Amino acid sequence: MRGRTAALCSVLDQAVSALTNIAVLVLVARHSEADTFALFATAYVVFSVLLGGFGAYVGQELVLHRGEGQEVRGACRGATAFTAGASAILGALLAGGAVLVTDDAAVFAALGLVLPVTLTQDTLRYCFSVLRKPHLALAADVLRLAAALPLLLFQPNGASAARTTLVWGLSALPALLLSLALLRPHVRGARTSVKRYVSRGHLGRRFLVEFGVGNATSQLAVLALGLFATPLAVGALRGATTLFGPLNVTFNAATGFGPPLLTRHPAPRRAALLAGTTLAAVAAAWGAVLYALPVSWGRQLLGDTWESAAEVLPATGAQYAAMAFGVCGLLALRVLTPRATLPVQLVFSPVSAGLLLAGYAWTGVEGAAWGLCVGSVLKGAAVWARVARAGATPVGTSAATASGVVS
Repeated sequence: MRGRTAALCSVLDQAVSALTNIAVLVLVARHSEADTFALFATAYVVFSVLLGGFGAYVGQELVLHRGEGQEVRGACRGATAFTAGASAILGALLAGGAVLVTDDAAVFAALGLVLPVTLTQDTLRYCFSVLRKPHLALAADVLRLAAALPLLLFQPNGASAARTTLVWGLSALPALLLSLALLRPHVRGARTSVKRYVSRGHLGRRFLVEFGVGNATSQLAVLALGLFATPLAVGALRGATTLFGPLNVTFNAATGFGPPLLTRHPAPRRAALLAGTTLAAVAAAWGAVLYALPVSWGRQLLGDTWESAAEVLPATGAQYAAMAFGVCGLLALRVLTPRATLPVQLVFSPVSAGLLLAGYAWTGVEGAAWGLCVGSVLKGAAVWARVARAGATPVGTSAATASGVVS
């Protein structure tokens, strides 16, 4: 497949995957009471953390493989086998642990049951990427979207969070089966080995560290609100961020395709600054549009959750504008000084989580949203200050940059 076609399929696949996530949360919010959606949103945050963790540990290491020989095919088989086994064990532990420590055990038990399906299907997307077959991942994700929407749409009013979680997770089963069928001809005869995932030098451990401090910290802080404060806070924050899903697609596409483009650009710092300014303006405008929506329209989107989500929309819009600027700064830093990204994440991601919790203690859920916003502003400022001090010449190739991000 030609490079432009492969890139287009990858972007479309990201878009379909993001659309599925947005549609799931919107449909559940519309057909659920606020308390039920809050429980589902809490389980979904747990899933998001685990999904990102597996993507870092398994997926990001997998896509660094080059070529089309036995080694790559074996790596795909190993990644699939490891994810299936590890997610099954993790799901059992999650379900068992929830019974012991929470009154809302049913929703987490349901999540534990569907983890092997959802996480393995996501790992297969990385397999198709490294095999240079992104159109196969796109086909599977379109099927997942087509299966999830009607199943959730026709859930009875008042369905429990556990039932909704189970239906959502099992809706990925047709996509998983299709992905396995499409993958099989491309990995037939290769040796399956999972030893590297438990070896001391596995590169995925370093990617997992950056994910943990860069992404999972704020997610876990949101989850802490549900455990120690109120699940309604999680529902409000999750509902608001769901409405900014189109920007998440843009951020993911920039992260995936930005470094190679900036490496070839004669002025990468200037290009990243222009991209960051543009994306920040788009985020601010989108936030203004959402805030101006009539209440009746908002309830069509998020149901009973709209009222609490609308309160945090100004803060969430400002946060996404700051995130847009910061994401492009990180892209520039990865190209100019790839080893500098992890220290920034180590310092400012915990700061953002602390500001979220402090903001909630101060003024409730609105304060939590503004705490996240301030954290994103501080992180973006630190990133661009580091970019200003970096050299003007990109270091290495895109492959070297990718492997050096977590050095």
